[in-house]
Amino acid sequence: MTSFITTDGAEIFYKDWGKGQPIVFSHGWPLSGDAWDAQMLFFGMNGYRVIAHDRRGHGRSSQPWDGNNMDRYADDLAELIEHLDLKDVILIGHSTGGGEVAHYIGRHGNDRVARLVLVGAIPPLMLQTADNPDGVPMEVFDDIRRGTSLDRSQFYKDITTPFYGFNREGVADNQGLRDSFWLQGMAGGIKGQYDCIREFSEIDYTNDLKAIDRPTLIIHGDDDQLVPIKATAHRATKIVRDATLKVYPGGGHGLAQLQAEQFNADVLAFIRAA
Repeated sequence: MTSFITTDGAEIFYKDWGKGQPIVFSHGWPLSGDAWDAQMLFFGMNGYRVIAHDRRGHGRSSQPWDGNNMDRYADDLAELIEHLDLKDVILIGHSTGGGEVAHYIGRHGNDRVARLVLVGAIPPLMLQTADNPDGVPMEVFDDIRRGTSLDRSQFYKDITTPFYGFNREGVADNQGLRDSFWLQGMAGGIKGQYDCIREFSEIDYTNDLKAIDRPTLIIHGDDDQLVPIKATAHRATKIVRDATLKVYPGGGHGLAQLQAEQFNADVLAFIRAA
């Protein structure tokens, strides 16, 4: 159990296991680094150093009232990488974590990075606009704000259904995943999680994607009910210079957990590629 203090005084919890080329995982909202358990174990056992932090306001990290924004998330990630003096890093970001790793590149450059993996990731923009008609209407995000602010515990139980696609034919319910999601979500702070909704919904990360100068694997389920593939992965693949898109037919938003074996194998093949 390790943590470090950021330049603005927040305490960031992280797990750091194994030896070898470092892989840094950035989790989705409203979860924590524990969302990457299946990946941490797999890649650690395959000779990689695996690191997963809890975003500020989430999990076991500090719960500051202010500073819950993507600039600070990216800077926290940069400070973690510098704190551990990591080089040749593989960055893997899910959902909001995909925005975090992209914004890290936009603010801090590619120098310490070898490759990126974006899975179910929010860039370039989630919000539906005239230029992004396949995005998600603002009223959906307002409903997420309402659920988080007024009945967070029940809302986090309910959202596991579209998150994992348990409302789809052929997708077996998994109470363990539901329980894990709820436990991780409730461990975080309501203010940080509430503020984060704006960061994953309304911020345009196009310029961050343009700044990426490393091989990038974009993995997305074509039945992602939370982060629509047309507004995100399809557009991101056209923006990132060296991007490969891998679509999981019928895959949902939580595919890295629900289809962990396939996801792990696909990512391992990508990071081992010449």
